[in-house]
This record gives sequence, C-alpha cells and structure tokens, in this order.
Amino acid sequence: MNQGAQGFATATGLPEPGPGPVRVPQQQAATPEARERGSGAAAVRGGHPAATAAVRGEHPAAETPLPAPRPLVQRSSVRGQILDALRTALVTGELTPGTVYSAPALGEQFGVSATPVREAMQQLAQEGAVEVVPNRGFRVVRRDARELAELAEVRSLLEVPVLTRLATTVPAERWAELRPLAEATVLAASAGCRAAYAEADRAFHRALLSVAGNDQLVRVADDLHRRAQWPVTTGRHLRTELMGDAAQHGALLDALMSGDGEWVRGLLAEHFRPAV
Repeated sequence: MNQGAQGFATATGLPEPGPGPVRVPQQQAATPEARERGSGAAAVRGGHPAATAAVRGEHPAAETPLPAPRPLVQRSSVRGQILDALRTALVTGELTPGTVYSAPALGEQFGVSATPVREAMQQLAQEGAVEVVPNRGFRVVRRDARELAELAEVRSLLEVPVLTRLATTVPAERWAELRPLAEATVLAASAGCRAAYAEADRAFHRALLSVAGNDQLVRVADDLHRRAQWPVTTGRHLRTELMGDAAQHGALLDALMSGDGEWVRGLLAEHFRPAV
C-alpha cells in the first residue's frame, strides 16, 4: 500500500495501522444475583420451582434465567468511517484512477479487518466510483470530461428550477441564514484543500435545497454532487478553481435575497458549467 493511503487514513481520524481487527467486547456472564432469581422459587419451603410459581400465579417460564446482554458490535460505525475516508481519498486523488486496491491491504492500513473495507468498497461500486475486479479487489474508475458534463447537466435540471422558484417565494431573511455556509466554502477554497472544500460545498448546496422541504430532492442532488466532485485533470490551478466556485456561492445568495429569479437562473447556469 502506498504512502498516500496512509495519509488519508491519518487525515480522516481513523486508526493508524494496528496489530489486528477491531475487537468486540466480551459477553458478560450472568451475576450471582441473576442466577438466584432463576432458582429462588425452589428454596421456598423446598417446593418444586414450577409448582411454587403456579401458587404465586407466575408462569413457570419466568423461572428461566434471563440471557446475558449481547455484545456491542460497532461494525456499522467502522464501515461508515472507512467509507468516509475512501470518499475523501477519491476527491483528493489519493486513490488513483485505474489502480486496483485490495480490501485486505487497505484494512491493514486502517487497522481493521477486510470486512468493513470490502463493504465500503461495495457501496462505492454502487455509486460508480470503483468497479469490482474478481479475485483482485476494486479498481478506481477513470473519469472524463463527458461524464462530468452529464452530471452537471442533471444537477442543473434538478436545482435550477427549484431555486428559481424559491427565489420569488422565500423571504430574504431565510437566505441570509445560509451566509456562514457560503463563507465556509471561501475559507476552504483559500486553503486549497480539495477534500475540505468538497464537504463545505456540498453542505452549502444541501442547505439551499433543504429550503424546499423535499428530503428526496436533497438526497438525490447530494449523491449527484458527490459524484461530480471526483478529481479530473484540468489546466487550471486548483486554488484558483476553488476560489472562483466559492465566490459564486455568495453571489447566488445575493440573487436569492433580491428575489430576482432570472438572476438566480443565470448564476446557476454558470455555476454548473463544468471546468474544461
């Protein structure tokens, strides 16, 4: 595994390579008090447990000791952390397009078993980020300008009419509440960190669409947005590209607050135009 994989594991707060998989807490045995509750009826006047329970009006099954607590399995949490780390690595380009990565090798770098890594990779395969290579692992899909243009077009078809309509119906105060999110994208862009900007950018667009009150719209648009953020080689400087994109967020809020639907439409058309 290359040093880049170790880098994104550390940057995302996941454990450094460890001696083995995540351990599940051992199951606790029943306490003496719990065992006594199951057999205490037998000590009453030396009677049979079932008979004594019947006299008291209890069902005999109540005399069976309760099972010990189940262990707390955190697999879903581990899988989610691995998935977030892999998505970040896709955005930054640390997972190289065309390269095959194996779940056991990545699991060793993360200090977990191969299972949560494989589950996270399967999710990425459903999203179109990687493809399964039988008996080898997962290959990062190569992106091209045409695919990015198609994603931008679909995002535009979803978001432009919704935000144009909301511009004429939602009060300016509501849009003003989103100003800190727009400013967060500017800060992330100025740092030149693609991963940090990707998160801030998606948070801003989610907040815009959430004003419509349609959770399904927000979910679908966010998925398209994530796919559109995978890196592609361009002739533009990264920081310049991000700063230009972030500046459009502030202008878009100004247009929404003014209630000018045509201004909003024009800004979004420029915003969704893919870089070439």
